[in-house]
Amino acid sequence: MNQGDLHKNIYLFVAKTFMYTVNPSPRVRASPYYDATVAEGVSSFTSYNQMLLPTSYGDPEGEYWRLVNGVSMWDVAAQRQVQLSGTDATHLAHILTVRDLTGLSVGRAKYAPICNHSGTLINDPVVNRVDENLYWFSIADSNILLFARAIAAERNLKVEVTEPDVSPLAIQGPKAVNVVSAIFGEWVRNLRHFEFRNTSIEGIPVLVSRSGWSKQGGFELYLQDSSKGLRLWKFVREAGQPWDIKPGTPNHSERIESGLLSIGTDTDDSTNPFEVRLGHYVNLDLPKSVIGISALRRIKQNGVKRQQLGIRFSADLPRLLNRNWFEIRNGKERVGHITSLSFSYRLECNIGLALVKSTLHPGDEVTIRIDEKNSHSGTLVNLPFVRKARSKQQS
Repeated sequence: MNQGDLHKNIYLFVAKTFMYTVNPSPRVRASPYYDATVAEGVSSFTSYNQMLLPTSYGDPEGEYWRLVNGVSMWDVAAQRQVQLSGTDATHLAHILTVRDLTGLSVGRAKYAPICNHSGTLINDPVVNRVDENLYWFSIADSNILLFARAIAAERNLKVEVTEPDVSPLAIQGPKAVNVVSAIFGEWVRNLRHFEFRNTSIEGIPVLVSRSGWSKQGGFELYLQDSSKGLRLWKFVREAGQPWDIKPGTPNHSERIESGLLSIGTDTDDSTNPFEVRLGHYVNLDLPKSVIGISALRRIKQNGVKRQQLGIRFSADLPRLLNRNWFEIRNGKERVGHITSLSFSYRLECNIGLALVKSTLHPGDEVTIRIDEKNSHSGTLVNLPFVRKARSKQQS
C-alpha cells in the first residue's frame, strides 16, 4: 500500500468510527501494524505521539479477561523511541531523567521519569541501553524528541538525537511467555524484568524485551524494520494460536486497577513526581545539571501539596463512565479531581485514580460532582486496587 492509499484508508476508517471528518495528515501517522489491526476488526483509535493507537476491538470485557487470564497482542508502535547516539549519549541520558542511571548496563532498562526545569513531570519513559553509546527512550505521549534535542544543543553535547525506525508490538498476559518462547526459543524465559536481547526471526529484526504496560506480565517486540510489520503481526498471531492469542490494546480498566500512571491523563501542567507515587524514582542527590532536580529538591523541602489515591464507588454508578477530571469535594471544600475512571471487572464496581490534597487519607468519604444536578459518593483507597505481577513502574 502506498502512502496516499494509506492516508485515504485512515481517513475513511476514523471518519466512520467517530462520525466526523478527520483530515488525512502526516501529523497523524499509521503504524506498521495498521492494516493488520483493521483486518482484525479494530473499532476505535486515539492519537498518541502523533500516531494512531488502537484502543478497542469492540469487546471491552472480553479483551480485559484475555489480558488477565490468557494472552493478548497490542499494536503499541505509538510508543515511539527517542534515540541518543554518540560520544555524549550517556551524559545526555543522565541529565534528561531525575532517576540515577549509573550502573545501567547494555541489555538492561530502567523506568526513568523526565521533568522540566520546574520539576513538572512531562514523560515517564523506559530507558533501554542498547549499546555502549546508544540509548532508546521508549516514551509516553509528549514530544521528548524536541526536548532532548534542545537540551543537547543548549549543553553543546556531541550526540545525535533521532527517532529510529522502531515500532513495539506488545504480547501481554500470563500466557505471553509461552507464545514468545515458542517464537524465539526457551532463552526468553530467563530474561529478567526490563532485560532485553537483540535477535531476529525469519529475517525480521527485533529487540525482545521483558516489559509492557500491564501488571499481567509480558514482552515487547521492538520491530526494527517497519516494512516487515505485517509479517511480524501474522507470525505472532499464528504462533500464539495454541494459547488463543487475540488482538487487544493497553487496557484502561486493568491499568487503573494496577495503579499505572498515564502521563497527560493523570497529570496536569504542574504535577510533580512526588504527587503521583514516583518519589522513589527521583534521586535528589543527583548533580544540579540534571533537568529539574534543583526544583524537585525545593518541592520536597517545602512539602508536597497533592497526592494520588484510588477512589472506589458503589456498584450502582453507571458502568464504564469514562469522563475524566470530575471535581472532588470533601463537604463543601474542593479537594481535587478524578483523573481516570473505569469499571473494574474483578471488583465489580467503578474505580478511579484521584489527585487530591495531601491532607486526605484512605478511608475518607468524598463526593464527586458530575454536573450541576448529579454527584456521587466514593471512598478514597490506597493503590493499587489489585496486586499481581511486577509492572513497568517497578524497575
